[in-house]
Amino acid sequence: MNVKSSLWLVLCIALVGLAVGCKKKEPAPVPAAAAPAPEFPWQIDQFADLRILRYQVPGFEALTPAQKELIYYLSEAATCGRDIIFDENYKYNLKIRRTLDAIVQGYKGDRTDPRWAEFMIYAKRVWFSNGIHHHYSNDKFLPGFDVDYFAALVKGSQGVSFPISEKQSVDDLVAFLCPILFDPDVAPKKVSQDSTKDLVTNSAVNFYDGVTQADVEAYYKRIVDPKDQTPISYGLNSRLVKRDGLIVEQVASINGLYGPAIAKIVYWLEKAAGVAENEQQKNVIDALIAYYKSGDLKQFDAYNILWVGDLSSLVDFVNGFIEVYNDPLGLKASWESVVNFKDLAATKRADIISANAQWFEDHSPVDPKYKKKEVKGVSAKVITAAMLGGDCYPSTPIGINLPNANWIRKDYGSKSVTIENITYAYDQSSLKSPFGPEFTYSAELLERAKKYGPLAGNIHTDLHEVLGHGSGQLMPGVGSESLKNYHSAIEESRADLFALYYIMDDKMVELGLLPNIDAAKAEYDLDIRNGLMTQLTRIQPGKTIEEAHMRARAMVAQWVYDKGKAENVIERVTKDGKTYFIVNDYAKLRRLFGQLLAEVQRITSEGDYEGAKTLMETYGVQVDQGLHKEVLERYAKLNLAPYAGFVNPVYTPVIENGKIVDVKISLEEGYIEQMLRYGRDYSFLPVR
Repeated sequence: MNVKSSLWLVLCIALVGLAVGCKKKEPAPVPAAAAPAPEFPWQIDQFADLRILRYQVPGFEALTPAQKELIYYLSEAATCGRDIIFDENYKYNLKIRRTLDAIVQGYKGDRTDPRWAEFMIYAKRVWFSNGIHHHYSNDKFLPGFDVDYFAALVKGSQGVSFPISEKQSVDDLVAFLCPILFDPDVAPKKVSQDSTKDLVTNSAVNFYDGVTQADVEAYYKRIVDPKDQTPISYGLNSRLVKRDGLIVEQVASINGLYGPAIAKIVYWLEKAAGVAENEQQKNVIDALIAYYKSGDLKQFDAYNILWVGDLSSLVDFVNGFIEVYNDPLGLKASWESVVNFKDLAATKRADIISANAQWFEDHSPVDPKYKKKEVKGVSAKVITAAMLGGDCYPSTPIGINLPNANWIRKDYGSKSVTIENITYAYDQSSLKSPFGPEFTYSAELLERAKKYGPLAGNIHTDLHEVLGHGSGQLMPGVGSESLKNYHSAIEESRADLFALYYIMDDKMVELGLLPNIDAAKAEYDLDIRNGLMTQLTRIQPGKTIEEAHMRARAMVAQWVYDKGKAENVIERVTKDGKTYFIVNDYAKLRRLFGQLLAEVQRITSEGDYEGAKTLMETYGVQVDQGLHKEVLERYAKLNLAPYAGFVNPVYTPVIENGKIVDVKISLEEGYIEQMLRYGRDYSFLPVR
């Protein structure tokens, strides 16, 4: 599964100190020879609660011309799906984005007006979140300007096209969009996790139309065979709609849902297949093309089996409807893409972990009946991202473990990656952050974090992705859909607990992955501090925790804090009027992590929805309002942005005699320029 929350960076590393918005954990330092110059402009913009960074692509110039050409084609395929993620996030996002793009390009009025600055903040937020809902909290964010100014912006824009038909005027456009943009009660949540309400009708995501939660559950109950040992991922690439009283699936394919964008993706994938590094990689790409043409999820499984077996190619990619975090029922996937190539030197540590996968499984504290008897095909590598797309852009995963189908993972294995150049960019952009000193209890703890934090964070990510997600097994007849809206949070907590339990094991030192157990203590300090306190910087006053990764971290930290109170395992202390959490007994904390891992694995293996609900609602959702107020006040004084994302490189082919002979890379394009160019060159879907 993707990870959009670096535990070291996302959660405000004591050393680096910045909380970043992504999908999972952090990296090992880039080798000195490959380290970019310190004057590189890592951060290029900051607005609202967001920062825009650049990432470098070390090693690109050393690739062969054919490998560069392959990356170019795959990068084009990654960019061609941008419209899909906007439309999936909310049915009117494309209309909104194209209106904002037109205003940015065509407004002829006073751009020194303070309201223009507020408009640009809003436009940049929509670009960043792939829609009008916050990429992490899922709440709709409102413009900092009023309705009249918005109307003036539309009417004052010249030489541009707005998303209206020949029979419509710009007045019609303004009248249509104003309630959507300005009324807080219209589509207030992208993804609702409130289990007391209908999760489907209370979520703005565009995976369902005209159906209720009960409709969806009944529909899939009818068609899912609980005895099927190799089930397809039902509903993964479709929209479920009710038309004239009949419920049907609109399946994404080249001739179906999202067809125009998928046709462009396929066009570039076909070019990529022509320059594949080897026959196996060509077969992988061909299988993905076949799936996109048919929409058949059996072909998606065939593609995944081929993809997970491709271990020899240097260049690799993810492209498709992959993760289900944005579906309140955990069925339907957001479109995403990451193009990458292997960092051969840094991959050695991941090789060590994957080579010992069976040992970790055998020594897990979970009930033996929930363990895999034989761990198959676990592969891991450290990669350099070359292009990010869809739900992986601008907010970026730093770790990936795929495929998600449990039976494929069991029978064929999985691939796990840590994206080194992304985590390095986070690290470099945050070196002077005051966050660590503000929330770390003592100079001793801060020094340990500085010394071991990045390494321990990398190992945690590797354990989480390489082994955690792939550990354990489901009981016959149990599917991931059994846990419904709690699936994603439970799954992330399971992988996190696996990593936390093992990072303190002597095996880490024995394998040469950590220099000593003090390095593991640095990770424990961070995990507890973040889960109990610092991740609250991402939540608005009075709100509960809703994002899956945040719920997972809160649940784990709150549970061990509660269960360890009798022995004072974790202590809440006050110093100079400020609250801190410190670990008093690391060995006992590890035992608690093991106990919780055993319970979370049981819940997962048995599909125990009520158990998942009790665990998450008790420990992972509610917020200590007094502590939250204090954390926000302390954080506000630091003038930091808790989330970060990236602009992509620009690849330009060098053509001689009609053939690509090289590909040049540029890291100079700005955030606004890139968003407008993407809007101009990669808009393929019609607006509603």
